[in-house]
Amino acid sequence: MSEVKIGKAPEGSEGPGYFLTSLDKIVGMARENSLWPLPFATSCCGIEFMATMASHYDLARFGSERLSFSPRQADVLMVMGTIAKKMGPVLKHVYEQMAEPRWVMAVGACASSGGIFDTYSVLQGIDKVIPVDVYVPGCPPRPEQIIDGILRIQHLATEPLKRRSSEEYRRQLAEHGII
Repeated sequence: MSEVKIGKAPEGSEGPGYFLTSLDKIVGMARENSLWPLPFATSCCGIEFMATMASHYDLARFGSERLSFSPRQADVLMVMGTIAKKMGPVLKHVYEQMAEPRWVMAVGACASSGGIFDTYSVLQGIDKVIPVDVYVPGCPPRPEQIIDGILRIQHLATEPLKRRSSEEYRRQLAEHGII
């Protein structure tokens, strides 16, 4: 039988029978372990994401088992595959419908940089339309890489207010015409 490991507690004071910390840290810990991804899959990277959700890799271990196909109920926008320039406004609209705090993960070479499709009709990276938090490399990326991307998003989710109120994030939103 395997040994049960307890996760790291947030910073705080503890004593016999009590643990004291701030509400922000508790909410951040809960948010970190209950991300709801919205898969925006257009190509082969979507197939790798399906493998990541399946029993062999089991993304549910990290609290992301509930996929949300409504932007208003999602925390993480996972863009996977080739995005045509005509799809750019649709992607931006989906991003704008998501509530704060929200994170974006560009999965694969096509979403990150246009991939091998250096043509007039393919968007050369979704960061031309929306701000991206985590890039997952590969063509297509392995399920382990997608899980690593989710773990990086979890790390960002622990203190979303600090990042969202930063000047850099505001500059990125203004750069993309998102207010």
